Amino acid sequence: MASSQKKLNDTLRENFLQRIIELLEFDEEILRTGANEIAIPCVDSEQNEKFVQIVVKVPTGSRDGEPYDGYSMAEDYKLKLEEKERKRKENEEKKRKKVERDKKIREKKEEMRAKREA
Repeated sequence: MASSQKKLNDTLRENFLQRIIELLEFDEEILRTGANEIAIPCVDSEQNEKFVQIVVKVPTGSRDGEPYDGYSMAEDYKLKLEEKERKRKENEEKKRKKVERDKKIREKKEEMRAKREA
C-alpha cells in the first residue's frame, strides 16, 4: 500500500530533525518546540540569554503546481548576494567621491578666507 505524499514528507522531516538533534545533543541542550522545530538556549556576546531556533521543512512547491527546486533557489540567492555586494561597492565609490569633492570645496573656502584676511 502506497503512503500519501504528506505522510512521506512528515516521515522525511522527522528523520532529518532527529538526525539534527543527535548531532547537536552532544554539546547543547535541545528543546523540541514543535513538530518541525527545535530551540537551543544560548547566550550572545554580551551574555544575554537567547534561543536559536531551527525549523525543518520539506517544501512542496508553489501554489500553481511548480515543484520546489532548491538548486534554482540557491542560484537566485547567490545572484541576490552578488547584486547586494555590487550595490555596496557602488555606494562606497559614491561616498568616496563625495568626500573628495567636499574636501576640495573646504580647501577652496579656506584659500578664499586666507586671501580675504591677507
